[in-house]
Amino acid sequence: MNDALSTSERTDERTDERTDERTDLLDTLANHRNFLRFTTRDLTDEQVGLRTTASELCLGGLIKHVTSAERNWADFIRNGPSAPRDFTSMTEADLAQWADEFKMLPGDTLAGVLAKYEEVARETDELVASLPDLDATRPLPKAPWFEPGARWSARRALLHIIAETAQHAGHADIIRESLDGAKTMG
Repeated sequence: MNDALSTSERTDERTDERTDERTDLLDTLANHRNFLRFTTRDLTDEQVGLRTTASELCLGGLIKHVTSAERNWADFIRNGPSAPRDFTSMTEADLAQWADEFKMLPGDTLAGVLAKYEEVARETDELVASLPDLDATRPLPKAPWFEPGARWSARRALLHIIAETAQHAGHADIIRESLDGAKTMG
């Protein structure tokens, strides 16, 4: 790394182009989004709703869930803990709505699910590009898995979106391979 560059800016030796942290984060997220979307290539609406493993997960449902998670975490970056759900006070109806994110419902189509994902991705990319500070923190929403009083920076929330997307792209690859033998890579 060139000492003259800030810690958030470096030279990419492969292209000799100057890059910054936001570019790296968004490029990584775009890469994992593409892996997730690619698992649905050449499939029908019916096929993306099929469960092909012991899991409750299906390809369309995974994309719906990742879309919702990305939207919620982008809202968290914008607005703080009021945006994501307060998981400590979810009702049965809230839990049922959350469970519906993981499946294709009547009326859901692959084209519609992918269009919504693309819309949310574009909004997240615009948000990250326009943020004045990736270090700005907000208190996390109430949830059993978060330490009370914990705070996350915009950067950490974005890293969480990347991790969530990558994890579910892997799930999608297994589901697709179980469906018809097609793989995302390899």
